Amino acid sequence: MAEIQTADSGARKKGGGKARSKKMSTRVDLTPMVDLAFLLITFFMLTTTLAKPQIMPVVMPEKDVDEKDLEPTKESQVLTLLLGADDKVYYYEGISDAKLDSTDYSAEGLRKVILDKKDRVKEQHGEMEREDLKNPGATKMISKLNVIIKPTEESRYKNLVDAFDEMKITNVALYVLLDISEQEEEFIRNPAGGLKFSVEEQVEATTKK
Repeated sequence: MAEIQTADSGARKKGGGKARSKKMSTRVDLTPMVDLAFLLITFFMLTTTLAKPQIMPVVMPEKDVDEKDLEPTKESQVLTLLLGADDKVYYYEGISDAKLDSTDYSAEGLRKVILDKKDRVKEQHGEMEREDLKNPGATKMISKLNVIIKPTEESRYKNLVDAFDEMKITNVALYVLLDISEQEEEFIRNPAGGLKFSVEEQVEATTKK
């Protein structure tokens, strides 16, 4: 509460002159403001929604898989993405006589590359039937395109999330996340030298723990 303090009202000039004007001073008591501040803090803590962590569910393959149940994949069905620095993604098709190219994560970049490859795989190999997990007992047709995603040490976590988002947007059902090999890192540094990566080395890099 505000209080007003005044000087002695009986003070007069010597000689019986006119009384001096009263001097006033104010003092503001801020104690109630402290209570109000705590009430506001409590109110906002109880009514504000805290930020929830954003997570991306990833379905991992089964550990025990019989090799007899695995179907061989042709090189023409494989697209490999190498996530590089500065939001750049390198890609090549197959293994033999691979040609390295690069693009970005825009709709006219990586998405167009995936859709173009998907159309060529469908035209050449058709589609395959697979169980629809959203509708038990039902089946759906999916592309035979296999996308291999390999981030480099210079890439960001956002690049990996963007790559997974493109798999969802383009309806690519068969994709895997693997470590990049030394041959592919050299391929990025020297595209003209070609990819010195045999099928056996590719299998070894895919199955290494």
